[in-house]
Amino acid sequence: MPLLEVIQTKQISASIRLTDVTATQVDQYAAFIHAGADDVIEQALVYVFLKDRDFQDFLKTPQAEKVPSTLRVRKAPVAEVAVPVTRKPAPVAISAPASQAKGA
Repeated sequence: MPLLEVIQTKQISASIRLTDVTATQVDQYAAFIHAGADDVIEQALVYVFLKDRDFQDFLKTPQAEKVPSTLRVRKAPVAEVAVPVTRKPAPVAISAPASQAKGA
């Protein structure tokens, strides 16, 4: 059994608006906990979602699945297909030992 378990999570980029005071406090909190601003926002939202009992009840209703998306998600750039480049091996210069070079 492995000692570590790595969980791969899908991340997206989104654009949100914050007041300047909130943005400053996000940066300050990130510095305070030695993390990135993205991590602060992610963990703060996870915390609120888990602690809000009314929201948890709402998630169990059919309405929760019909909510239109209002988050401005940035589309990931389409990755260009890499064409393998065939390279010719570089010529190798072979020099004769000094004894053969003098005509020995």
